[in-house]
Amino acid sequence: MLVQSDLRRGLGGFTLIELLVVIAIIAILAAILFPVFSRAREKARQASCMSNLKQIGLAGLQYAQDYDERLFPFAYDDWTHYWWGYVDYANQTVDFNRGFLQPYMKNAQIKACPSFRENPNFRYSHLGYGLNYAYLSPVIMTPPWTPIAVSLAQISNPAETTWIADTAQWRTWGSGAPVFEGTGYLEPPSYNNPTFHARHTEVGNVLWCDGHVKAFKPVFRSGSAFQPHRERLLGDIDRDGNLTTDELFDLN
Repeated sequence: MLVQSDLRRGLGGFTLIELLVVIAIIAILAAILFPVFSRAREKARQASCMSNLKQIGLAGLQYAQDYDERLFPFAYDDWTHYWWGYVDYANQTVDFNRGFLQPYMKNAQIKACPSFRENPNFRYSHLGYGLNYAYLSPVIMTPPWTPIAVSLAQISNPAETTWIADTAQWRTWGSGAPVFEGTGYLEPPSYNNPTFHARHTEVGNVLWCDGHVKAFKPVFRSGSAFQPHRERLLGDIDRDGNLTTDELFDLN
């Protein structure tokens, strides 16, 4: 026969100690699972980014078919029409629906990497990608400074020639404060200005000239001058360990 104290114990709720134990277990599970969920979300964004680059590559190859097998240039010689949009310098705006690659894309949103939001530079707005301009769209160094469009036939190994990739830049101009922002320029290693951004759990996506896309782990530079770049996961696309050569950028 139950006494009164036993009956109260059987019908009562959690004790304080039991409640604290449950809360501690929930906190431990949350600490374990939240990073897993975060990585899963980032993997989904990385997959979306890869899809964006794949579509940009298909649009670029269609452009080449219409322009004598030449890749699209970085910009036209008026330097207001870029592959990603029309830049209005007077009003500091960019219209992503007026880029000369837009007729082949039909979707301005694919030029925005879902994992990169910080773009204080109005010229790039939500642009998340940069072009291998140094080799695929070099500039004639006389007025009107016309960007050249190279032909597909000039690229010896398209599967190992970088076309477009995740980019950002750490920029300091004049006496202003340094800025971390987007950029349309994917710098080769020899330019000593890493802009390849490993925003997808320390890797970045790269579109190659044959149209395939793959993740690539950047090479981070040593030295105090490049500490801000390392902190912001800005590195180089390099294979041979020699940052004075551009074996994954040049046409050879």
